[in-house]
Amino acid sequence: MNITREHIDELNAIVKVAITKEDYNDRVEKVLTDYRKNANIPGFRKGHVPMGFVKKQYGKAVLVDEVNKLLQDALNKYLTEEKLDVLGNPLPKAQDDLNWDAENFSFEFELGLAPVFSVELNSKKPITHYKIVADDAMLNEQVERIRKQYGKLVSKNTVEKGCELTGTFINDEKGINNRASFPLDKIVAEKAQKSLLGAQTGDVVALGTKGLFADDHDLMHYLKVGHDDAHGLDISVDFTIDEANVRELAELNQELFDKLFGPGNVT
Repeated sequence: MNITREHIDELNAIVKVAITKEDYNDRVEKVLTDYRKNANIPGFRKGHVPMGFVKKQYGKAVLVDEVNKLLQDALNKYLTEEKLDVLGNPLPKAQDDLNWDAENFSFEFELGLAPVFSVELNSKKPITHYKIVADDAMLNEQVERIRKQYGKLVSKNTVEKGCELTGTFINDEKGINNRASFPLDKIVAEKAQKSLLGAQTGDVVALGTKGLFADDHDLMHYLKVGHDDAHGLDISVDFTIDEANVRELAELNQELFDKLFGPGNVT
């Protein structure tokens, strides 16, 4: 793995993260091996599913998941080691041409750098000090987000609430033929939600694009349509469900704490 930084100006920088097959391959193989041991697939005894079948069925989703985890860990470690004073979180740059069938990947993140400045205060005038408190709801939400990020995918034959879907959108008239992965709750259209819930992997579901997502710009990413076409697009697309996975939350244990904060720093 190689991480480089390019300074745009005093307040902005670009961090580039290059990930090779050697960085993620062992992690992906370990997860797929666990899937093979525990998968309940009709026609095969538990623990005897051919690895080729497992890779075809779950390989892409596991690859994306593990690369994203690796990327997040590497970026957090880099920002800590470089002692960069960053405003907010790094923003990933859009990559419409990202090919998950390749072996090596490159990602770019925009950083907002804290400016250097001095403040001259008049000691005769009082200054209000605000105490900001994170309430239980905020803390619990953050904990759940982290547990989801470091959790594992569990394959489902039937689409249910909380699923992450992988499939292909097709509309011949508009030349749409794009495979995409997204959480089910990304879809806000009530009719589309009802059509997908209870559907089986392999099913083809007709979805209307108007109001399908909360933001029409999502159509650019998931259907690969242009910016002008995405606004107000009102057509029907066939969505073939290839995978339906539920993300099992990571346990709050020492293994997770070590991943987040380094070995032994938090118990």
